[in-house]
Amino acid sequence: MHNQNNPQQSSGPAPSDQPVASSASAMQEGGHVRVVPTSRELFLGFLGLGMTAFGGALPLAHRMVVERRRWLSEAEFVELLGLCQFLPGGNIINLSVALGMRFRGVKGALSAILGLIAVPSMVVIMLGILYEHYRNDPNIKHLFAGLAAAAAGLLVQMAIKIALPLRKNLVLAGLAAVCFVAIAWLRIPLLWTMLVMTPVSVVITAKLAEKKAAGKGGAK
Repeated sequence: MHNQNNPQQSSGPAPSDQPVASSASAMQEGGHVRVVPTSRELFLGFLGLGMTAFGGALPLAHRMVVERRRWLSEAEFVELLGLCQFLPGGNIINLSVALGMRFRGVKGALSAILGLIAVPSMVVIMLGILYEHYRNDPNIKHLFAGLAAAAAGLLVQMAIKIALPLRKNLVLAGLAAVCFVAIAWLRIPLLWTMLVMTPVSVVITAKLAEKKAAGKGGAK
Protein backbone atom coordinates (compact mmCIF):
# COMPACT_ATOMS: atom_id res chain seq x y z
CA MET A 1 0.00 0.00 0.00
CA HIS A 2 1.23 3.45 -0.86
CA ASN A 3 2.18 5.44 2.23
CA GLN A 4 0.73 8.93 1.92
CA ASN A 5 2.81 10.20 4.86
CA ASN A 6 6.12 9.28 3.21
CA PRO A 7 8.03 12.60 2.84
CA GLN A 8 10.09 11.18 -0.04
CA GLN A 9 7.16 10.77 -2.41
CA SER A 10 7.48 14.34 -3.66
CA SER A 11 10.74 14.88 -5.54
CA GLY A 12 10.23 18.60 -6.06
CA PRO A 13 7.78 21.48 -5.76
CA ALA A 14 4.63 21.44 -7.77
CA PRO A 15 4.70 23.49 -10.96
CA SER A 16 2.36 26.01 -9.41
CA ASP A 17 4.77 26.52 -6.48
CA GLN A 18 7.71 27.47 -8.70
CA PRO A 19 8.59 31.19 -8.78
CA VAL A 20 7.56 33.06 -11.88
CA ALA A 21 10.49 34.56 -13.75
CA SER A 22 10.54 38.32 -13.58
CA SER A 23 10.69 40.47 -16.69
CA ALA A 24 14.33 41.34 -15.94
CA SER A 25 16.78 38.71 -14.72
CA ALA A 26 19.54 39.52 -12.26
CA MET A 27 23.21 38.58 -12.54
CA GLN A 28 25.87 38.68 -9.84
CA GLU A 29 29.18 40.04 -11.11
CA GLY A 30 31.98 40.94 -8.75
CA GLY A 31 29.63 41.77 -5.89
CA HIS A 32 27.45 43.93 -8.12
CA VAL A 33 23.93 42.73 -8.83
CA ARG A 34 23.26 43.60 -12.44
CA VAL A 35 19.72 43.56 -13.76
CA VAL A 36 19.35 42.39 -17.37
CA PRO A 37 16.55 44.43 -19.00
CA THR A 38 14.06 43.24 -21.58
CA SER A 39 13.48 45.12 -24.84
CA ARG A 40 10.30 46.58 -23.35
CA GLU A 41 12.17 47.83 -20.30
CA LEU A 42 14.86 49.35 -22.50
CA PHE A 43 12.18 51.20 -24.45
CA LEU A 44 10.36 52.45 -21.34
CA GLY A 45 13.59 53.38 -19.56
CA PHE A 46 14.88 55.51 -22.41
CA LEU A 47 11.38 56.86 -23.07
CA GLY A 48 11.33 58.23 -19.54
CA LEU A 49 14.86 59.55 -20.00
CA GLY A 50 13.88 61.34 -23.19
CA MET A 51 10.90 62.93 -21.44
CA THR A 52 12.90 64.26 -18.48
CA ALA A 53 16.39 65.00 -19.83
CA PHE A 54 16.15 68.74 -20.43
CA GLY A 55 19.50 70.21 -21.47
CA GLY A 56 21.72 67.29 -20.45
CA ALA A 57 20.82 63.62 -20.82
CA LEU A 58 24.08 61.97 -19.74
CA PRO A 59 23.81 62.76 -16.00
CA LEU A 60 20.25 61.45 -15.93
CA ALA A 61 21.26 58.45 -18.04
CA HIS A 62 23.95 57.62 -15.48
CA ARG A 63 21.41 57.86 -12.68
CA MET A 64 18.91 55.66 -14.50
CA VAL A 65 21.31 52.99 -15.80
CA VAL A 66 23.63 52.68 -12.79
CA GLU A 67 21.80 53.88 -9.69
CA ARG A 68 18.12 53.22 -10.27
CA ARG A 69 17.83 50.27 -12.65
CA ARG A 70 21.29 48.73 -12.05
CA TRP A 71 21.75 47.66 -15.65
CA LEU A 72 25.47 48.47 -15.45
CA SER A 73 28.03 48.96 -12.71
CA GLU A 74 29.89 52.25 -12.37
CA ALA A 75 32.95 50.84 -14.12
CA GLU A 76 30.90 49.34 -16.96
CA PHE A 77 29.10 52.64 -17.53
CA VAL A 78 32.38 54.57 -17.71
CA GLU A 79 33.84 52.06 -20.18
CA LEU A 80 30.74 52.14 -22.39
CA LEU A 81 30.59 55.93 -22.27
CA GLY A 82 34.24 56.11 -23.29
CA LEU A 83 33.49 53.99 -26.32
CA CYS A 84 30.46 56.13 -27.20
CA GLN A 85 32.51 59.32 -26.97
CA PHE A 86 35.04 57.90 -29.41
CA LEU A 87 32.34 57.10 -31.99
CA PRO A 88 30.76 59.76 -34.22
CA GLY A 89 27.35 61.06 -33.23
CA GLY A 90 25.74 62.16 -29.98
CA ASN A 91 26.96 60.39 -26.85
CA ILE A 92 23.50 59.64 -25.49
CA ILE A 93 22.36 58.27 -28.87
CA ASN A 94 25.41 56.01 -29.05
CA LEU A 95 24.90 54.96 -25.44
CA SER A 96 21.29 53.90 -26.00
CA VAL A 97 22.22 51.84 -29.08
CA ALA A 98 25.24 50.24 -27.41
CA LEU A 99 23.28 49.40 -24.28
CA GLY A 100 20.42 47.88 -26.25
CA MET A 101 22.83 45.85 -28.40
CA ARG A 102 24.63 44.60 -25.32
CA PHE A 103 21.54 43.12 -23.71
CA ARG A 104 19.03 42.35 -26.49
CA GLY A 105 20.85 42.70 -29.80
CA VAL A 106 19.32 44.62 -32.68
CA LYS A 107 15.84 44.52 -31.15
CA GLY A 108 17.14 46.02 -27.92
CA ALA A 109 19.06 48.73 -29.79
CA LEU A 110 15.97 49.73 -31.77
CA SER A 111 13.84 49.72 -28.62
CA ALA A 112 16.28 51.96 -26.74
CA ILE A 113 16.82 54.47 -29.54
CA LEU A 114 13.12 54.74 -30.39
CA GLY A 115 12.25 55.26 -26.74
CA LEU A 116 14.91 57.94 -26.43
CA ILE A 117 13.94 60.02 -29.47
CA ALA A 118 10.14 59.57 -29.53
CA VAL A 119 9.07 62.37 -27.19
CA PRO A 120 11.99 64.79 -27.87
CA SER A 121 11.31 64.61 -31.60
CA MET A 122 7.71 65.69 -31.13
CA VAL A 123 8.65 68.38 -28.62
CA VAL A 124 11.39 69.80 -30.87
CA ILE A 125 8.98 70.06 -33.79
CA MET A 126 6.41 71.92 -31.68
CA LEU A 127 9.04 74.18 -30.11
CA GLY A 128 10.47 74.95 -33.54
CA ILE A 129 7.06 76.16 -34.67
CA LEU A 130 6.66 78.31 -31.55
CA TYR A 131 10.21 79.66 -31.75
CA GLU A 132 9.59 80.97 -35.24
CA HIS A 133 6.87 83.22 -33.80
CA TYR A 134 8.51 84.28 -30.49
CA ARG A 135 12.28 84.11 -31.09
CA ASN A 136 12.71 87.87 -30.64
CA ASP A 137 10.98 87.91 -27.26
CA PRO A 138 13.53 88.80 -24.49
CA ASN A 139 11.87 86.36 -22.07
CA ILE A 140 12.52 83.49 -24.47
CA LYS A 141 16.21 84.44 -24.66
CA HIS A 142 16.42 84.47 -20.86
CA LEU A 143 14.74 81.09 -20.73
CA PHE A 144 17.32 79.52 -23.03
CA ALA A 145 20.17 81.09 -21.04
CA GLY A 146 18.80 79.54 -17.85
CA LEU A 147 18.48 76.14 -19.50
CA ALA A 148 22.07 76.33 -20.69
CA ALA A 149 23.31 77.07 -17.15
CA ALA A 150 21.31 74.16 -15.73
CA ALA A 151 22.69 71.81 -18.40
CA ALA A 152 26.25 72.88 -17.60
CA GLY A 153 25.68 72.18 -13.91
CA LEU A 154 24.36 68.69 -14.67
CA LEU A 155 27.40 67.89 -16.82
CA VAL A 156 29.80 69.05 -14.11
CA GLN A 157 28.00 66.91 -11.54
CA MET A 158 28.21 63.82 -13.74
CA ALA A 159 31.87 64.44 -14.57
CA ILE A 160 32.77 64.61 -10.86
CA LYS A 161 30.85 61.41 -10.09
CA ILE A 162 32.51 59.50 -12.93
CA ALA A 163 35.97 60.85 -12.05
CA LEU A 164 35.80 59.88 -8.37
CA PRO A 165 36.78 56.21 -8.92
CA LEU A 166 39.96 57.39 -10.66
CA ARG A 167 41.33 58.65 -7.35
CA LYS A 168 42.28 55.02 -6.61
CA ASN A 169 44.55 54.92 -9.67
CA LEU A 170 46.85 57.88 -10.06
CA VAL A 171 48.06 56.79 -13.51
CA LEU A 172 44.57 56.77 -15.02
CA ALA A 173 43.74 59.98 -13.17
CA GLY A 174 46.81 61.54 -14.80
CA LEU A 175 45.65 60.41 -18.26
CA ALA A 176 42.22 61.94 -17.61
CA ALA A 177 43.88 65.19 -16.55
CA VAL A 178 45.99 65.27 -19.72
CA CYS A 179 42.87 64.81 -21.87
CA PHE A 180 41.10 67.57 -19.97
CA VAL A 181 43.97 70.02 -20.42
CA ALA A 182 44.31 69.16 -24.12
CA ILE A 183 40.62 69.70 -24.88
CA ALA A 184 39.56 72.42 -22.42
CA TRP A 185 42.68 74.60 -22.27
CA LEU A 186 44.77 73.88 -25.34
CA ARG A 187 41.65 73.61 -27.55
CA ILE A 188 42.94 70.52 -29.35
CA PRO A 189 40.08 68.91 -31.32
CA LEU A 190 38.42 65.99 -29.58
CA LEU A 191 39.09 63.62 -32.50
CA TRP A 192 42.86 64.15 -32.43
CA THR A 193 42.97 63.93 -28.65
CA MET A 194 41.09 60.63 -28.70
CA LEU A 195 43.22 59.22 -31.54
CA VAL A 196 46.39 59.87 -29.55
CA MET A 197 45.24 59.20 -25.99
CA THR A 198 43.11 56.10 -26.60
CA PRO A 199 46.02 53.84 -27.67
CA VAL A 200 48.14 55.26 -24.85
CA SER A 201 45.37 54.53 -22.34
CA VAL A 202 44.88 51.00 -23.67
CA VAL A 203 48.61 50.19 -23.45
CA ILE A 204 48.97 51.62 -19.96
CA THR A 205 45.82 49.87 -18.70
CA ALA A 206 47.05 46.56 -20.14
CA LYS A 207 50.46 47.01 -18.47
CA LEU A 208 48.81 47.79 -15.13
CA ALA A 209 46.58 44.71 -15.45
CA GLU A 210 49.60 42.50 -16.21
CA LYS A 211 51.50 43.94 -13.27
CA LYS A 212 48.52 43.36 -10.97
CA ALA A 213 48.09 39.79 -12.20
CA ALA A 214 51.82 39.11 -11.75
CA GLY A 215 51.65 40.48 -8.22
CA LYS A 216 48.77 38.16 -7.34
CA GLY A 217 50.61 35.20 -8.89
CA GLY A 218 53.72 35.96 -6.86
CA ALA A 219 51.69 36.26 -3.69
CA LYS A 220 50.31 32.75 -4.22
